[in-house]
Amino acid sequence: MLANSSANTSANSSAPCPDYRPTHRLHLVVYSLVLAAGFPLNALALWVFLRALRVHSVVSIYMCNLAASDLLFTLSLPVRLSYYALHYWPFPDLLCQTAGAIFQMNMYGSCIFLMLINVDRYVAIVHPLRLRHLRRPRVARLLCLCVWVLILVFAVPAARVHRPSRCTYQGHEVRLCFESFSDELWKGRLLPLVLLAEALGFGLPLVAVACSSGRVFCTLARPDSTHSQRRRKTVRLLLANLVIFLLCFVPYNTTLAVYGLLRSHLVVASQAARDQVRGVLMVMVLLAGANCVLDPLVYYFSAEGFRNTLRGLRTQRGARTLATNGDRGALAERPSEIHITRLDTTSQGLLQPSGPGAPLTQCPQDSAL
Repeated sequence: MLANSSANTSANSSAPCPDYRPTHRLHLVVYSLVLAAGFPLNALALWVFLRALRVHSVVSIYMCNLAASDLLFTLSLPVRLSYYALHYWPFPDLLCQTAGAIFQMNMYGSCIFLMLINVDRYVAIVHPLRLRHLRRPRVARLLCLCVWVLILVFAVPAARVHRPSRCTYQGHEVRLCFESFSDELWKGRLLPLVLLAEALGFGLPLVAVACSSGRVFCTLARPDSTHSQRRRKTVRLLLANLVIFLLCFVPYNTTLAVYGLLRSHLVVASQAARDQVRGVLMVMVLLAGANCVLDPLVYYFSAEGFRNTLRGLRTQRGARTLATNGDRGALAERPSEIHITRLDTTSQGLLQPSGPGAPLTQCPQDSAL
């Protein structure tokens, strides 16, 4: 993680280990909560998109890839938690490099996928006819493939700079992970890499999200604009994306850029000032990691098909629970069971394709999602 980068020792040094235990405890608590909430939420979201909704619409393709990116990050959290609990790195060096690269892939990949969702809403509402050729599932899948290729290319140099550093703790040489960036490394290739990644993976998506959201809001605010459920869903979706950017990505990337300028000595500051900026960065990086918990809220509150599928699953589970009751309970609840069975039959229509290769049944106002 580029945020944890205040160690001034080189990879081959055995200087005394800095005391990062307070920071490690904070990260241990927060990342444990992120893992406990983010893994089941994104695993369920990915299952719904792939198995239930069959990923037919353009927005669902982008949301599915966003859920896959978030799930990949949560799968890397156990090794981070082990490091923060032990205060040293007990695993092979390659695992440290991989975990550091996955964090970068998730953050900048999430920014780009959220941008694609916003741009799709912009095209659908502001230019529904002129740019309709961009709203095809084939184009969406090709764009997602390009995003994965881009973040994988940037993951290679990110993994190279995440090599563990060595230091001495109580007379023993140990390794530190995510905290091995020296001043020489910042002055060399690390700062250009950070600034380039922020420009392409954060700055460009932020501008696109802000501009597309503004144009959509202006279009929907016109007097001749129809007031419908689809309009309300679009507004909720764009507002949720803006909140995620402003809460998770803007504070971290802004602080990281400032910290990089200080560490590379392009901006002159005292050691105390650098330490203060690093302390702020330690909190901001946790907000950036929390995006994988907030993203599933976008699926639930903006995609009607996703929400109806979850309701159908709950209805099926309730029907199975009633079916396991005794004869007396079954007789007492027979009217309710009949009612639930009818609801279950209706809900299952959301999970079954309407024909060979056809998308799931949806309401007319939900066709975009």
